[in-house]
Amino acid sequence: MSAALQAAALRDKAAEMRAYMRNQFDFLGLPTPLRRATAKPWLKAQKGSGAAALLQQANRLWELPQREYQYLAIDLLAMHWKELSLQELPALLALARQKSWWDTVDGLASLVGQVLRGSHEGMDEALAHQDFWLRRIALLHQLGWRDRVDEARLFRYCLNQAHEPEFFIRKAIGWALRDYARHRPQAVRAFLDTAGTQLSPLSAREAARHLC
Repeated sequence: MSAALQAAALRDKAAEMRAYMRNQFDFLGLPTPLRRATAKPWLKAQKGSGAAALLQQANRLWELPQREYQYLAIDLLAMHWKELSLQELPALLALARQKSWWDTVDGLASLVGQVLRGSHEGMDEALAHQDFWLRRIALLHQLGWRDRVDEARLFRYCLNQAHEPEFFIRKAIGWALRDYARHRPQAVRAFLDTAGTQLSPLSAREAARHLC
């Protein structure tokens, strides 16, 4: 798979992609559509591999230096998420703590939300973790759940982290609330009114972006 990705890479894109990620990671030069098109046959061939093999592949990809390999690992796990269970949650959270930045952490947050299958296993512990990236996953794990969102938990998590000065936590609070506001705008509006200045201006602004 590595040879196919390297052959398809657009070298002139690598510097641009690296700059977008603040020069924290090296890149081959594969925009997302090209990466997924190139990897599609390989990704599909991994169906039925089972959780252990999928995670082994993901960990191998995570060790490679170019960022596209971490994206490919997330694509792999996301395509075959039904083969994963709560037993694999610690391994997914462990990946989030390696080479951490919003791009991989948010991809893993979406994956965690699928693997949880409506439960909140391990999320209280993640919210209390010293690593703010795990706290971001706890805040975001209900994205897209709509009427399955545990509203009380969402609001409790947001208030629990409202004091945090970390940009990515404040942004996650606003994002989680904005997503839920698409389903229950009145509830989010009432929460914002009650929370008041407990929320940072960034969190409140993001949460209210689509509220009238």
